Amino acid sequence: MTLLSNASQWLEQLKVALTGTRQKMANVSSCDDSQALCAFDFEEALESVESGLLKADVGLDTSDEILKHVRLRQKKIMSYSDLRHELSDVLGELLGESVALKQSEGGLSVILMVGVNGSGKTTTLGKLAHRFKQQGKSVILGAGDTFRAAAQEQLGVWADRVGCPIIQKKPGTDPAAVVFETIQTALKTQTQIALIDTAGRLQSKTNLMQELTKVRLAIDKALGEQKALATVDVLLVLDAVTGQNALQQAEGFLASTGLTGVVLTKLDGSAKGGVVFAIKHRYQLPVKLVGLGEGLGDLADFDSQLFIQALLPA
Repeated sequence: MTLLSNASQWLEQLKVALTGTRQKMANVSSCDDSQALCAFDFEEALESVESGLLKADVGLDTSDEILKHVRLRQKKIMSYSDLRHELSDVLGELLGESVALKQSEGGLSVILMVGVNGSGKTTTLGKLAHRFKQQGKSVILGAGDTFRAAAQEQLGVWADRVGCPIIQKKPGTDPAAVVFETIQTALKTQTQIALIDTAGRLQSKTNLMQELTKVRLAIDKALGEQKALATVDVLLVLDAVTGQNALQQAEGFLASTGLTGVVLTKLDGSAKGGVVFAIKHRYQLPVKLVGLGEGLGDLADFDSQLFIQALLPA
């Protein structure tokens, strides 16, 4: 279930969020099927599709892959309506089934947020804390961003707002030590969810990425014998506005932390939502959450079929 009340509401909000991206894809419906005099030209139609994909920031490699699979369906495509239907199927096959957050049945569920500064890590973490509290689950926050006092203060505000404990230390403290204590405290108090923030860093800074590797190892060490019962999600938070630049971020973080998924934020302010397909195509990383606005309820589980439905022009 999403934070929004139902799938239809999610779809309508997603359509609004994807307005910019959908406008880039409008070439797909450049000719009305109801017009009898409109001659359908497959190659010309594919050019429109390619243009729309590139404008939506799907990326050249991923667009080529999508077009290759559409070409394999040429015999089925006799109109723009057919084209939209087959394109929808191809995009659905590329994204695959939606992948939910990992949730432990009888142990601790750990969610580690990573990403560059400004991507929305701390805000996303706060919204997730609110979600889990609304579901009646116990939550603890770990302020693993010890490089910026402002980041710890921001997370502290979320802890007060949501009503959950937080582990935070003075600036400059070893982030791995904070993470270790957060996990140990969660286990001792039988807390169900541990949400851990990390310092924003560029994926090109080797020493900082090594620090993230240390943080990830600290989680396993702190879990100890409880590791078998626990689940760990390592989520890369990406700003949708960055488009293809997000791919370089994904590569660096994937190597250092063993990413399990992506959170795509600020989708409502971007015309580059097509990067979802590029992320899945290049790195096989599922988008698990999307940010559709500033409100507490504007963070939703990613639904691949609804996303495609909202993306393609009717």
